[in-house]
Amino acid sequence: MSTPAPEGKPARPTRADYVAWRTVTTRWRDDDAYGHLNNATYYEIFDTAVNAHLFEATGTNVRHLPQIGVVAETSCRYFREIGFPEPIEAGVVVDKVGRSSIVWRIGLFQGGSDEAAAEGRFVHVYVDNSHGAGNRPVAPMPDVIRAAVEPLLRPAPTEG
Repeated sequence: MSTPAPEGKPARPTRADYVAWRTVTTRWRDDDAYGHLNNATYYEIFDTAVNAHLFEATGTNVRHLPQIGVVAETSCRYFREIGFPEPIEAGVVVDKVGRSSIVWRIGLFQGGSDEAAAEGRFVHVYVDNSHGAGNRPVAPMPDVIRAAVEPLLRPAPTEG
């Protein structure tokens, strides 16, 4: 589980905090001028890990469902530098499944460390996929999505 943190700081997540895994190959272009993974690339990895899980777990192209998940919120906590050429392991867990939303956490690991190099938070809100629907939240989310994410549920770690 998460490593205890100094008072007032959130705990640093470990591999045990995640349920599903995906390995992402890093590319030369992913590093910035300072030689570490560019901050925008972290968000690309979060998006890929979450949506690849949905495609695989549902067995369907989630873009064609009557309701689709759009990103309503995202954030990242950085703990240490990572970058090319080693692959990144992305651990995925779900903190909450609401009627029309999902709160995801994605931990990024590189090398043998048990502690995350970074952790993202990603909130999907399900909206009507009909042309001209205006992307308004709808409830409930598709049953196939709920069935794919409920096995990933684990309560969020408490902060120190």
